Amino acid sequence: MSVATHPFVQRAWPVAMLVVAMCSIQSGAAVAKTLFPQIGATGTTSIRLILAAGLLLLIMRPWRRRISRRAWKSTLIYGVSLGVMNLMFYQALARIPLGIAVALEFTGPLAVAMLSSRRWLDLVWVAFAVSGLILLLLLGDDHSGPVDPVGAAFALGAGVCWALYILFGQKAGAINGAQSATLGITIAAVVIAPIGLIEVGPAIFAPEILPFALAVAVLSTALPYTLEMIALPRLPTQTFGTLMSLEPAVGALSGLLFLSQQLSVLQWLAIALVIVASIGTTLTARAQEPFEAPLPD
Repeated sequence: MSVATHPFVQRAWPVAMLVVAMCSIQSGAAVAKTLFPQIGATGTTSIRLILAAGLLLLIMRPWRRRISRRAWKSTLIYGVSLGVMNLMFYQALARIPLGIAVALEFTGPLAVAMLSSRRWLDLVWVAFAVSGLILLLLLGDDHSGPVDPVGAAFALGAGVCWALYILFGQKAGAINGAQSATLGITIAAVVIAPIGLIEVGPAIFAPEILPFALAVAVLSTALPYTLEMIALPRLPTQTFGTLMSLEPAVGALSGLLFLSQQLSVLQWLAIALVIVASIGTTLTARAQEPFEAPLPD
């Protein structure tokens, strides 16, 4: 029995780690939203990045390895895009449900995957993605109505930053290895934290805020990045891309469970269309067209 199950365990545990990482990120986003009434989306982004950078600097200690001058350009763009992505996503989360925000943001890595191909089949997946966006942005129902346009714009902007994060994160990772995440988050904190300090002030360091902010930093950054770094080398690219395609559904379920955010039937359908487009793009990609979307936020 143990001999028979051993290969299954070898295949299953990296998948389980990536699923836990996705759930951790979305539950962290739900906890983050509870801080918005006290310090706002910008303040929450700032304190989350400050604490996450501090944790990873202590754990990874990137100063032990010299960074070449050639690597700094990609690393800087990667870090800035990471910080702006976090800020825009939290601004979106303050205005629209978590599942919808994740689905709209996911158009960034989805576009990266689609633009890398030149086949007619990919037009099918483009049609699914566009249909999902139309349902999310233009239509609603009697209960929820259309999505808030400002929140949708922030989520789509976060998607653009996610695309840059992927493109330049891959370049930085090829040079800097595992310390890329630490460097990127530190740069993001340096860029975004002053904005939060100007807007909110020292309230972001209030004792009643810090425990929740630390939970957000661990759930949304330290834990999932650690799990991803362990799981990703042990997963085929196709499996990784397919699992990542489920991120909008995980976000919607987290919003339902932790924030009591009810979505309409049309909104669930729209999220499903985005997921189908992402899974289709992943499963039909050629070997030289990998879909490598790092965990967001």
